[in-house]
Amino acid sequence: MLSGSGFSQDSAYALYISQAHDCSYLSDREARSLFLDPSAKVTAEIYQQLIDRGFRRSGCYLYQPACTACNACVSLRIPVAKFRPSRSQRRNWKHNLPLYQVTPVAAEFQEAHFQLYKRYLMQRHPDGAMSCNSPGQYIQFLTCDWSETQFIEFRREGKLAAVAVSDILPNGTSSIYTFYDTDYSHDGLGVFALLWQIHHAQALGKEWVYPGFWVKDCAKMNYKTRFRPYEAWTGHNWVMPQT
Repeated sequence: MLSGSGFSQDSAYALYISQAHDCSYLSDREARSLFLDPSAKVTAEIYQQLIDRGFRRSGCYLYQPACTACNACVSLRIPVAKFRPSRSQRRNWKHNLPLYQVTPVAAEFQEAHFQLYKRYLMQRHPDGAMSCNSPGQYIQFLTCDWSETQFIEFRREGKLAAVAVSDILPNGTSSIYTFYDTDYSHDGLGVFALLWQIHHAQALGKEWVYPGFWVKDCAKMNYKTRFRPYEAWTGHNWVMPQT
């Protein structure tokens, strides 16, 4: 049961642990997840409180890693007011901002988004571990009826180049997933999308951007710790690592 500080005295939520399965990040390991009862009524406030305890959203599931012999997955958050872009991030922003039209749109199925998503997975995750073969599976993975979600379009000369999926929380925004046309990889669209979300959170008056899990030995995730300063969830509290 989940209760205690940060939750009302009357609230208690059942948690379940999954069976062991292949780890999505480290090929030689098995993983398990702790997840909130899918039938629980989730509000924006409860979602915020769980995010602040290291949980993440996938579809309507709120979960966090619960591996018995591994703690490699670390949830991160970026304090918006303290964020200072690195030299390369400033170059990325200066290069891409005039080139791309960025528009938040409703979190609804669009065929162009879905086709871009499928091409991205085929090129970046050809093993099929993350594949969503139908429009229903795709939209179920990215959205949930209790979350305030935006699909953020990045277009260059009118052509759809990337989509970033982001949840709006009471105290921040949470990056759910970003997919893009790999023909534009030279523009560093993953970095640009997260930079844009930080600026967007500032404009909304939010305190945090939650970029998701970081795994030290997963090269594709190392970019996340280049957004500084950041805080890491220890399992008990948030700490700002010494750099």
